[in-house]
Amino acid sequence: MTATDPDTRVGRELLRFPPDFLWGAATAAFQIEGATAVDGRGPSIWDTFAATPGKVAGGDTGEPACDHYRRYASDVRIMADLGLRAYRFSLAWPRIQPTGAGPVEPRGLAFYDRLVDELLAHGIQPVATLYHWDLPQALEDRGGWRDRDTAHRFAEYAALAHAHLADRVRTWTTLNEPWCSAFLGYGTGVHAPGLVDPRGALEAAHHLLLGHGLAVRAMRSAAPADHRFSLVLNLCSVRVDHDDETHRAAAHKVDGLQNRLFLDPLAGRGYPEDVLAETAWLGDWSRVVRAGDLEAVATPIDWLGVNYYSPTRVAPAPAGQVTDGPFAGLRGVALLPPRGEVTGFGWEVDARAFTDLLERLGRDVPVPLVVTENGSAFVDVVAGGAVLDTGRTRYLVDHLRAVHAAIARGVDVRGYFAWSLLDNFEWAAGYSQRFGIVHVDYATQVRTVKRSGHTLAGVIRRNAVPASGYDVV
Repeated sequence: MTATDPDTRVGRELLRFPPDFLWGAATAAFQIEGATAVDGRGPSIWDTFAATPGKVAGGDTGEPACDHYRRYASDVRIMADLGLRAYRFSLAWPRIQPTGAGPVEPRGLAFYDRLVDELLAHGIQPVATLYHWDLPQALEDRGGWRDRDTAHRFAEYAALAHAHLADRVRTWTTLNEPWCSAFLGYGTGVHAPGLVDPRGALEAAHHLLLGHGLAVRAMRSAAPADHRFSLVLNLCSVRVDHDDETHRAAAHKVDGLQNRLFLDPLAGRGYPEDVLAETAWLGDWSRVVRAGDLEAVATPIDWLGVNYYSPTRVAPAPAGQVTDGPFAGLRGVALLPPRGEVTGFGWEVDARAFTDLLERLGRDVPVPLVVTENGSAFVDVVAGGAVLDTGRTRYLVDHLRAVHAAIARGVDVRGYFAWSLLDNFEWAAGYSQRFGIVHVDYATQVRTVKRSGHTLAGVIRRNAVPASGYDVV
């Protein structure tokens, strides 16, 4: 690969990506599909959560979201116009198995047939995620991810979905961000199902990982040789202000609960001993780990999906002081506010932390990496039929340079998926935050490609990002 080449059209150097680099964008079913009560779809925990007063900003729900269930064909045409080579989407479990068990709902599968066929007709590779947080409510009523049986039901669902789409979909992800499902859904309650049970959050984390391993085993046993299986984690670089023992210890604790709790068992190392010790005061949550579980969790994957948005800043706090934040069982650590430039969501912008994270994973993870989500929320204005989202465009280009820097240093990064293709239902924030490279007018469902979308299209055409400046299109 040539790292830099002159580009006479713009008069600056280009940072070129590998020839087979996979460019795409990502979405999630509940955030865009709408049609939450049609064609046999059952309720999910997010339908229930959003219908509970005070849980979601503005009282927003997943209906109609982006109405993608009906508008998927025109959305695929937008993807093709942008030059996307792949589209990462999630299947809605309650659309395929309304109660999370038993026979499939053929009308739900038929929707994904139509979507996949439309993608392939436009030369876009489908990348399917089996679970992006929309657990069937019927399973939550029986304990959800705190209940071991949910892991087995997930494997059953994965096998059914894979069997139906395996002739056209070769790239599969089991779970998206199990940290969020466990820690935000069961630990702090700010996400569905809205429970505050720190020990239960750790138990849920194990059952999510178990479900991942069982699902990969089930799918791979019936898969053609060219199918690829993965897991997507939201990982972070932990930042401290001082390089001393107490600050390093604080960072190590957060790294344990955000990163190593998931990375270590995937690599066959089991759960980190320091994390088990640090969280023991909640009770022996590891009692849910049974013989053979860790072997299942460590079932080999073909690549690891990396979702990155922002670093985490920490400092030491008095020993034994429970940390106010999303990390179940964390004590003796202060979570610090962001610094410098922030997004509309208040998240710190730090592309160098992204490079650091990818380099760390390149050392620690024995499989290729794919950036499966990266993006930013800002307030957008449509003026004259255009959206000049300068902040998001700068974030996009700077983070693509960060990915290139990691590749140039030898990290095996195979692709990049922007989050998100469309503005959408942003979970507990409702429709108040816009991450899309395509603007959605929720009243009219009119789509408008933003400057960031045109910029990504220019990067894809050149397979390169400029070494300086932001004029890509």
